[in-house]
Amino acid sequence: MCLGKETARRLLAAGHTVYIGARFVRIDVTDDASVAAAAEQIAADGGLDVLVNNVGVEPRLADNAIPTAADESIEDVRATFETNLFGGLRVTRAFVPLLLKSPAPVIVNVSSGLASLGMLSDPDGFTYFYRGLSYPASKAAINAATIQLAKAYPAIRINAVEPGFTDTDLNGHTGTQSVEEGAEIIVEMAQLGPDGLTGTYVSGHGPLPY
Repeated sequence: MCLGKETARRLLAAGHTVYIGARFVRIDVTDDASVAAAAEQIAADGGLDVLVNNVGVEPRLADNAIPTAADESIEDVRATFETNLFGGLRVTRAFVPLLLKSPAPVIVNVSSGLASLGMLSDPDGFTYFYRGLSYPASKAAINAATIQLAKAYPAIRINAVEPGFTDTDLNGHTGTQSVEEGAEIIVEMAQLGPDGLTGTYVSGHGPLPY
């Protein structure tokens, strides 16, 4: 199971109507026309209260190892940013008009602990071991975008979340926690009220250093 599926399951159980991109709604986050068509479909179905941007790709070598920053090509970096950053921004731009019609609109950007520059540069930090370039850089850019979008759209609660090192396909199932545990903070932040936090970067343990 993946984080997106578990998040959808939990939100359905909480009474939400859930659209899953690429399964119930055809959407390619790297394609303007696809994203626009998805927004039109959901608008026709009645609108949107919550957008969860759970997008993430990570370059891998033939043996499934993560290339180091010295080995990643410009093409690798561009491809990662195209999905992780530009894809999320493209979807956000398309769906903001629908969200602004909601009485309690929310955007959750799924970030990563690798996005914390403080932890990534700390020899004692739990992400210091990571040697790849494009994944943490793209997720750090998502954090910056989250702050700026929260200022641009004060009526929308917009936050970045760190789900933790979760057992998923993305990391080859090396994660140390279950998808149920990883989805907890996503579901919590997806259900914020109009007076909830905005412009933050949080995990299930509280705020994280940028």
